[in-house]
Amino acid sequence: MADVASGPQSDTLTAALEAQKYVQSRLIPTAKTTSFRSIPIIDLSPSFSSSLAARQAVARQINEACTTVGFFYITGHGMESTCERTLKLAERFFHELSQEGKEAIHMKQSQHFRGYEPSDHTSLNGFTSKESKEAFNWGYEEGLDPTGGDGKYVELDGSSAGGKNLWPDEKFLPGFYEGIAEYYGKILQLCKHLFRLFALSLALPENYFDAMTTHPGGIARLLRYPPSTNPKPLSALNKDEELGLGAHSDYECFTLLLQDSTPGLEILSPDGHWISAVPVEGGIVVNVADFLMRWTNGVYKSTVHRVVNRTDKERYSVPLFYSINYDEMVETLPSCVTMENPSHYPPVTAGRYVLDRLGLTLNGGY
Repeated sequence: MADVASGPQSDTLTAALEAQKYVQSRLIPTAKTTSFRSIPIIDLSPSFSSSLAARQAVARQINEACTTVGFFYITGHGMESTCERTLKLAERFFHELSQEGKEAIHMKQSQHFRGYEPSDHTSLNGFTSKESKEAFNWGYEEGLDPTGGDGKYVELDGSSAGGKNLWPDEKFLPGFYEGIAEYYGKILQLCKHLFRLFALSLALPENYFDAMTTHPGGIARLLRYPPSTNPKPLSALNKDEELGLGAHSDYECFTLLLQDSTPGLEILSPDGHWISAVPVEGGIVVNVADFLMRWTNGVYKSTVHRVVNRTDKERYSVPLFYSINYDEMVETLPSCVTMENPSHYPPVTAGRYVLDRLGLTLNGGY
């Protein structure tokens, strides 16, 4: 990380370090916040209606989920078959692409965390066991955006690099790029739809976020978690030594997660209980991330979670971390500031906040 003594970058780095402290503090049980034992399931079907009342009804469910759990499943989103094909692409990437092919697109060649990520290259925090996952990461490209974008996309650091991803050689994985492009284009559209529902849920105009998502941040990953060498059920008595992904909270506005039928995602209730996010058929997991929690002045909850594969099967998942345009400077949403709850956060640029958070995950950096 660059050495910055003052100014916006140092302010954002301070915020990132505070966020890491936040994760550590959340690992300590507390009785002050309402706890939960299940994750809401929200049917999105009515939200595609021309009826504002129908969309508002779904938005109220989202508000309830975001102020209590910070996670919810969505069904009725219309992407079921695309999701199935995308999970198969993840399996193909890790099994059909040679190690040499993976090394050719290693993320150490990218300034923006794109490409192949072996398990020993990153860690989401410095106070958990070694992580076993491996990943392939990519981000927004205008060619992947069904709208074509607005020609103004900038990277996390504010540069106009144009979204440079590292793709595997098509001759080794035929159809891979085409399949990823189909998924990414559809999930971007779903994210924009969700943002309109988030606006309604926060008592804002339905189009409040539209102008902020014309060239959005959208980091996506294919993830593989190896089988456990010693499968054990989720229990407070077990010490988990094979963490796929350590306890953390996400960085952007919200995350959409495809997961296969093998469970692994676990969510931390404020009273210290880990709750398994058992896969729901046809469902996508949605969770509030730190930037949206900050933006809502803490009204919406960014909940700590982890991944532990407790089975003898491989597990595949595909998260998309969605953000507004990285060059947007934002401050607390007006509907989330009251006399009793004044704004707790200074304005910050979306991309710089996420970049500094990502920089904390690297083992040894670049």
